[in-house]
Amino acid sequence: MTRLLRSRFALVLALAADLVLYAGVHGPYDYSRSSFEAALSLQEQVTDEWLTRDGVVGTAIGVDGAGRAVLKVYLVSPGITTFPNFVADVQVVPEVTGRFTALPMSAESAEAADPTKSFPRPVPIGVSTGHGRVTAGTIGARATDGDRTFALSNNHIFAANNIGQTGDNLLQPGVVDGGRDPDDVIGTLYDYEPISFCKALLCPPNEIDAAIALTTTDDVGVETPEGGYGTPRSWSADAELGMSVQKYGRTTGHTVGQVTGLNATIDVGYRDGKARFEGQIVISGRGFSAGGDSGSLVVSKGLLMADRRPVGLLFAGTATSTLANPIDVVLDRFGIRIDGN
Repeated sequence: MTRLLRSRFALVLALAADLVLYAGVHGPYDYSRSSFEAALSLQEQVTDEWLTRDGVVGTAIGVDGAGRAVLKVYLVSPGITTFPNFVADVQVVPEVTGRFTALPMSAESAEAADPTKSFPRPVPIGVSTGHGRVTAGTIGARATDGDRTFALSNNHIFAANNIGQTGDNLLQPGVVDGGRDPDDVIGTLYDYEPISFCKALLCPPNEIDAAIALTTTDDVGVETPEGGYGTPRSWSADAELGMSVQKYGRTTGHTVGQVTGLNATIDVGYRDGKARFEGQIVISGRGFSAGGDSGSLVVSKGLLMADRRPVGLLFAGTATSTLANPIDVVLDRFGIRIDGN
């Protein structure tokens, strides 16, 4: 069984364990097990074909607020294409998001960046970073495999869309924020998951946009800057529909959003082309992320031990929606855990 199939199977099991069977009035994010399975089945049948339609950028499992899971279809603009209200008793809910794009700092926005955004070592997480051939992104977290210390971010931030080489210097702050090699080095590229880009009509699936840098506890800390959420937990949480989440990123700082889509299949625009991602988390909330926030760690926002648990790794978004890799898939790929509390 492939890693993608294992991760999707694990997602179904985890969700099924938490579902509440529909029996009357429920909260807005409760849904029945049978409706989830029906929506998932429909998603698997129609997504590839629907993504060939102009203006369709993805699908995900959502909820209707009345105890039933639905199939969301993400669109570039309203009215660009039509869908039936129901397919095989599953409600189809179009949602206008615009096109999802990876979120490094854009060169056009460079004037708005603070070129003095450098931090004493060890630098906090959630701040500007990047490969020397990238404008800037975000240090998501410090991580460890038990022996070595790593900084976690995206492939497109640490490995410059697959072109980085093991041992390349990584900077804090990123180049667009004044970072210079070798003065601002905080680690070296250690490993990354290659991104498979679409070619013609062939779009191989991706699970994660992630990379790790070899660093030290003297160079990278475990807390966000003052005003952030602090230190993430070392143990993760599965994303759930309706879950309140938070992140700290290079551009928008500390923001709060809500998980509104699971098992998303989304086409994401990069500098080097389009890439399709499966099994992703969709977070809603205008202003939750912007260019430069790529690499941010998304954590839960709750009470006591339910707070600050790693949920996802932010890598793409639109003006209204943000996309994150499930954090456990990322951590399993590199054999690491979040260095937190």
